Amino acid sequence: MSTAASLSAPTYRTTARPLLVRRAAVLGAGTMGSRIAAHLANAGIPTLMLDIPAKEGAATPAKAALVAMSKSKPAALFEPGAAALITPGTFDHDLPRLAECDWVVEAVTENLGIKAALLERVTPHLAPHALLTTNTSGLPIGKIAAALPGGRERFFGTHFFNPPRYMRLLEVIPTPETDPEAVAAFAAFAGRILGKQVVYANDTPNFIANRVGIFTTFTSANLMLDWGFTVEEVDALTGPVLGWPRTGTFRLADLVGLDVLAHVAANFPEGVNQGRFSALLGEMIKRGWLGDKAGMGFYKKIRVNGKDERLTLDPVKFVYRPFEKPAIPALDMAKNADPLGVRLKLLLGKDPARERAASFLWPLLSSLWTYAADRIGEVASDAPSIDAAMCAGFNWEQGPFEMWDAADLPSIMKRMKAFGAPVSAHVEALLDAGFCSWYTDQGRMCFQPATGRMEPVGTIPGQARVFDFRRQGKVVRGNNGASLVDLGDGVACLQLHSLKNAVGGDVLEMITSVLDPASASVRDFAAFVISGDRENFSVGANLMQLLLSAQEGEWDEVEAMIRAFQRMTAGVKFCPRPVVAAPFGLTLGGGAEICLHAARRQAHVETYMGLVEAGVGLIPAGGGTKEMLFRAVDAAVALARPDPREPASRFAQSAELAAALKNRLELMAMAKVSTSAVEALSMGLLAPGDRASMNRDRLLLDAKAQAMAMAEAGYAPPQPRRAVPAPGAAALATMETGIFLMGEAGYASEHDQKVARWIAYVLAGGRVTPGAPMSEQYLLDLEREAFLSLCGEAKTQERIAFTLKTGKPLRN
Repeated sequence: MSTAASLSAPTYRTTARPLLVRRAAVLGAGTMGSRIAAHLANAGIPTLMLDIPAKEGAATPAKAALVAMSKSKPAALFEPGAAALITPGTFDHDLPRLAECDWVVEAVTENLGIKAALLERVTPHLAPHALLTTNTSGLPIGKIAAALPGGRERFFGTHFFNPPRYMRLLEVIPTPETDPEAVAAFAAFAGRILGKQVVYANDTPNFIANRVGIFTTFTSANLMLDWGFTVEEVDALTGPVLGWPRTGTFRLADLVGLDVLAHVAANFPEGVNQGRFSALLGEMIKRGWLGDKAGMGFYKKIRVNGKDERLTLDPVKFVYRPFEKPAIPALDMAKNADPLGVRLKLLLGKDPARERAASFLWPLLSSLWTYAADRIGEVASDAPSIDAAMCAGFNWEQGPFEMWDAADLPSIMKRMKAFGAPVSAHVEALLDAGFCSWYTDQGRMCFQPATGRMEPVGTIPGQARVFDFRRQGKVVRGNNGASLVDLGDGVACLQLHSLKNAVGGDVLEMITSVLDPASASVRDFAAFVISGDRENFSVGANLMQLLLSAQEGEWDEVEAMIRAFQRMTAGVKFCPRPVVAAPFGLTLGGGAEICLHAARRQAHVETYMGLVEAGVGLIPAGGGTKEMLFRAVDAAVALARPDPREPASRFAQSAELAAALKNRLELMAMAKVSTSAVEALSMGLLAPGDRASMNRDRLLLDAKAQAMAMAEAGYAPPQPRRAVPAPGAAALATMETGIFLMGEAGYASEHDQKVARWIAYVLAGGRVTPGAPMSEQYLLDLEREAFLSLCGEAKTQERIAFTLKTGKPLRN
């Protein structure tokens, strides 16, 4: 759901023109400062990064941070070359250069005195139009503003979540003196250019997300200590089953750092973090057990016989013991239920006095819901702001109020009262007003305690998900795997929504039938977008269906599956209407093949794309290997510029084509996956004419706009290629030599080499004379031959089975 930052903060317009930031500056080159600078560089903004001068004989902290940035994991930059946009400097020598900047963000250590003193030095150097913000996780913005000698109307707080590239939340905290127009312009810039979910927060300790998130952490930990749960059990109970990240409570604490957790908790109002966990946390910090950065926290990794093993802290005995997988039957029953509301009802429908999961989740969630409701009007003006902050800042599937509704608020309230649990006056007001949920009208209205009424949930222009059109009744047709949704203006979306967006029979049927030139859809719509609302675009083909057929020796059925997939991707490529693929998240295997065949691609910048079939002992056979060959040929033609009067065999044996084929072979044989859309372009998975969206919530409408533009320009589909010069037997021999050497060096197993040889076989066009003309259908036939052969291999079937069971590749 695309929500505005606030229901009741009309002074901050959602229609403001974005702030023009031609150059920015970051004050502070520590972890947060350098990562903010990196993300500004990702957005193409030249950035000055300043810190203290160097100690004698050492590089300045800013220069050292710039070097470390290129090695950071996860990567702070979309691609290493973006670092060239960052200029390091020092506070002593480079403050006058701030006059060139449109936005200056301070991100030094979390110390009120240090921040105030630096900003006092900085203010005289700022351009009159420049915005100045402070990045803090919870210090009072008003006190920092009070120390400024001037320009307070252009000053406010900006709380980036770490790491800024990956965490969508940006809390914006204005002061009473801040110009609302300046805040609105900045919010529009942050949403469009930086890709952030902007949420307006009040100037209260820890703002919104940390306030609610750390409360939840402490509540979970205190329940563990009070009721005898283990660390593993709590992480299982506070993970994906609740729509929360896989890290759960304690794995997340280790990632963040226990010292950081304690520092944020120290900002809380009196009483929030009381309980036994405060003492446990203090003792762990005293011992230096700070989490991942110290090698031990709630978990500890050790090497045993050359393998990593995980130990878990016993918080009572204060010793590490072997990791124990939780055995909670209710979790096993609920974990595969979908959607979240079904899981919540299954878990909370049990008797807490008799069932272990319910005995933990009832006090946890009832405390969370009451605490979050009591924060309305304190940390934020409304419930949607709190929901948005938790989803974007802690990666929750739903915010606390959305979860409450999904669990059935009236029945939850009855049981909370029966258990004697505290109940917020705000939810009592909701029920007294005759409402049964926080949200109504499919999320378009939300209860506002300040008015006692349902108020509209604002939308941000240019942002939408497919859900927003579905709730308007725009579904044209659908099945279990995909739907056709009318986006308006003559554009329809083929929405992928199977489990994990795996491409199975339902998806193949929907895409193929919709894009058929004779279909009513092609007659009724001028363009199409392929996308979805789930976490990932697609993890690839439905392997379970394939494995069962292969194990039964149903080769005609397997071949029919491949042909159906190839018909689907051909439908995408040759549709008389432009088809724009809008990938995001994991875009693997068959998902990547869909994208390769689209007329254009509008990718979210955090798209992790790869033709990874080799990982399960197969090759891309939905036209993916064919398309990579075409891209290799086209890239080589652009470099070599062959004379059309010369024989095709000369180009087929050119150094340019050999290099391009080598790159494509490595890409597929090593199952490489891009770390961003920018890297996907350099890998040849995206094309130069493709575009990227920084904001995930803008992706759908950006893709729609691109599709409309192509249709209005008089789109003509490509024609099947019929005379592509085959690299042939000589190129195949060269590639096979490289594969052999990889095996000799220990980089490829025997089966890896077999798969790679089949990929090379298709890329070469078979063992044919160099320059022999190839058609698209010929290459599809080669793909199918290779795929069927590999399906019959026992080691391929072992790989598929292992991946289905563990989600990981098997090297056999």
